[in-house]
Amino acid sequence: MSSNIEIKHIEKSKIASVDFNNLPFGSVFSDHMLTCTFKNGKWESPVIEPYSPISLDPSAKIFHYGQSIFEGMKAYKDAEGNTLLFRPLENCKRLNKSAERLVIPQIPEEFFMQGLKELLKVDEAWIPTNEGSSLYIRPFMFASGNGFHASPANEYKFMICTAPSGAYFAGKVNVLIEEKYARAANGGVGFAKAGGNYAAQFYPTQLAIEKGYNQVIWTDDNTHEYIEEAGAMNIFVRINDTLITSPTNDRILDGITRKSILQLAEDLNMAVEVRKISVAEVIVAAQSGALKEMFGTGTAAVISPISGFGFQEKDYELPTLEMPFASILKKAITDIQTNKSEDPYGWRVQL
Repeated sequence: MSSNIEIKHIEKSKIASVDFNNLPFGSVFSDHMLTCTFKNGKWESPVIEPYSPISLDPSAKIFHYGQSIFEGMKAYKDAEGNTLLFRPLENCKRLNKSAERLVIPQIPEEFFMQGLKELLKVDEAWIPTNEGSSLYIRPFMFASGNGFHASPANEYKFMICTAPSGAYFAGKVNVLIEEKYARAANGGVGFAKAGGNYAAQFYPTQLAIEKGYNQVIWTDDNTHEYIEEAGAMNIFVRINDTLITSPTNDRILDGITRKSILQLAEDLNMAVEVRKISVAEVIVAAQSGALKEMFGTGTAAVISPISGFGFQEKDYELPTLEMPFASILKKAITDIQTNKSEDPYGWRVQL
């Protein structure tokens, strides 16, 4: 497969202009990108080419009917300079699960994996080595076929772009429990990484920001009685010494970081429950002092501790702990990702 990938190298790299000691998240882009086109009923061979704007017809269906999905991944360097990925096949599987729901042709696993590996070889110098930094990887697919008719497109693009990045969040976040808006609904596309899911989050999140919060805790679409996700992340709640997270469903993304954290927590002998978490339960726990921690999990932030939350015009602060579960679990997962510890699960993939 890799021999079929055409590689067009950039004439002059821009890497010398990048300050790797001061990297923002996801706004500095590497030299190359991978592009693969679905046309005439099949995926053509991928091409690696210089990172550059793409050209689309104004009638391209992505602009009109929103067939767009994506993934988020990271590449790391270990102390020996090896390039490492974390559970990349899970990203490929989830991308294709999203593709099926949005009637986008699924990308062959070998195109995804070999294309990704070849791209990382070409842009290996762009993988940061600073502590806390990584090469953020964005695989995505969208409808490039033309037409105003409300139907699936006949042409699609699969692309991978990369961005050397520092930390996604700095410090803890303060969140607002949402009482009116919903992130997703039963039977919808909440489980998929569809671009429209995130666009729909922006307005309620902006309202929360205007009230002084950083993010929104999403509740169920029907009653708003149960918490489900934190911003663009899965959410964990620690009540006393039990770690609780919502079960995945039509509305909740099956997070790769989430499922990894669940495995690590169990193996670290932490009490774990996967069940519905009511807002009322969280409020009672906060009032009694039983609520010890809340944190979000996702590829970009890995684990993002929540320092406090608001609900019905009242704010609740979480305690500052000497050894929070969030810190223990973040170290455990990042040590595996960066080859600082053993990987008994086979999650780490070395190129």
